[in-house]
Amino acid sequence: MEFKQKRNVSPSEAVKILAKHGTVVSIDQAKLILDFMYEFGKLALDQQIRKVRPNY
Repeated sequence: MEFKQKRNVSPSEAVKILAKHGTVVSIDQAKLILDFMYEFGKLALDQQIRKVRPNY
């Protein structure tokens, strides 16, 4: 199943959010972090779907 990728958090927003919590990252690092998080989210969603629909 393909998911249309919708990204609600921009790299600059991620930098601000992380800085607010004491983590300083560059825009490039924020892009990598967001790529990882979105990919991880897709994997987690796929895993949950497979639990509900084992033949998926």
